[in-house]
Amino acid sequence: MADEVGLNLVTIQTELMFVDINIGPIIWTIINFLILLFVLAKLGWKPITQALEKRESTINDAIEQAKKAREEAKQLIADNRRAMARAEAEAQELLRESREYAQKVRDEAMGKADEEARELIDRARVEIDRSKKEALNQLRSEVAALAVSASEKILKESIDQERGQRLVEAYLNEATEVTN
Repeated sequence: MADEVGLNLVTIQTELMFVDINIGPIIWTIINFLILLFVLAKLGWKPITQALEKRESTINDAIEQAKKAREEAKQLIADNRRAMARAEAEAQELLRESREYAQKVRDEAMGKADEEARELIDRARVEIDRSKKEALNQLRSEVAALAVSASEKILKESIDQERGQRLVEAYLNEATEVTN
């Protein structure tokens, strides 16, 4: 391994001996570069730096405007969310009020229907009582007519008193059964 390292060093030294370095073009290249820098510094540096500064300013302004726009957008989103929450609350309130109103209307309708039903029942009772009285009056008239008729029959047949009494009682029992 030591032989290899020694051999490599010898090879490098030999190659360097054959390299011919010419310093003249290197010096002229450096001088030309310095002259170019001087000319650019005197003539073009200010416009270039001004253009770069202007561009930097424009970019910074755009960034600031973007930040402001982002903040405004965040504010608008927050405002929209609050508005949506308010709208939702108002909708819930309207829904609750509508339900209460519907319940009130239904209760009023039920109360009115109950009232009308009671009035109808009362009128029906009055009508039934009137019809019952009328029927009783008619029945009394008929019973009286039957009694008169029975009396006529009794008188016509000349039946004894006991038989006449039984006939009248039978008619009265029939009339009582009909009225009950």
